[in-house]
Amino acid sequence: MIEQAHGVWETGLLEHPYGRGVNFEMGVDQIAPLVEALRADGYPLMVEPQERWYRRDDTAIGQRQFLVMDPDGYLLRFAQSLGTRPVPADEGVGAAEEIP
Repeated sequence: MIEQAHGVWETGLLEHPYGRGVNFEMGVDQIAPLVEALRADGYPLMVEPQERWYRRDDTAIGQRQFLVMDPDGYLLRFAQSLGTRPVPADEGVGAAEEIP
């Protein structure tokens, strides 16, 4: 839940932009309708739609994604699944590693 400052739940001094360093990923069926709606309203995309593959053990997890920043500074990443594919054993190690 993201809510406005009201003096009850704050854990420290709040200063704008509130969302510094925080990003939220939301899985969606298709990113295209969201991108089209944002562009139609003239809302800027922080990162244009892109395809990325992230490593988890011996599997690459693919997604088509883009990012926007809300008015309070929170990064919102919308991601559509592209499925999985095997990763050769000699392609390094690491979770959430970008795979070309």
